[in-house]
Amino acid sequence: MHIVDGALAPEVLIGGGVLAVAGLGLGLRKLPIDKIPATGVLSATFFVASLIHVPVGPSSVHLIMSGLAGLVLGWTAFPALFVGLLLQAVFFGFGGLTVLGVNTVNIALPAVLIGLTFRGLVTRSSPTTAAIWGGIAGASSIAVTTVFVAISLGLSGEGFVPAAKLVFFAHIPIMIIEGLISAAAIYLICKVKPELMRASDSAHDRVYDDAPYPIATGQAAQVTPATSEANNG
Repeated sequence: MHIVDGALAPEVLIGGGVLAVAGLGLGLRKLPIDKIPATGVLSATFFVASLIHVPVGPSSVHLIMSGLAGLVLGWTAFPALFVGLLLQAVFFGFGGLTVLGVNTVNIALPAVLIGLTFRGLVTRSSPTTAAIWGGIAGASSIAVTTVFVAISLGLSGEGFVPAAKLVFFAHIPIMIIEGLISAAAIYLICKVKPELMRASDSAHDRVYDDAPYPIATGQAAQVTPATSEANNG
């Protein structure tokens, strides 16, 4: 999904940079302390997963795990994915620094949009059903990212239109693989640590009132009496 340096028009680079800064600012502002470990893990997951890539014209084909990041992190996926992209550009030359803003938007914004769309369906479902929604979210995030990459290339010149179409079709196998991985990850999260799906842009002590998982609601129920006694004391 990385677009290389020199492929995009200046106005596209500027627009991508502005949107990336806005997304980073919003993501950092919505980052709760209890989500920092998950943010680091998912940033590292993206970094490692996308190291193995196949160049396709001015872009490349590889796993990115952005759908899972969007589901778990919400807007915080912006800084998480940005850090991974920055390290790849600096240490391995993937993408490049001038296109860092565009690459961040192309990967992180679809992750956020997919996360906001599917998180409610995941948190309100049984682990098996949640895994299905997670798989759809993982595949959909890749699909939307390919569209964003195609738009970025298309806006930079008609000569990139064939490459833009190739990027989409080349990522169909990636959509399937990421869908399966995301489904497995969401199933595991719902079984082991369902509170991880708490919206990262909510208050630190907020717990979904309608969450079907006993771990999340049980912890909230145990904290309330202790807190009440402390206040009375």
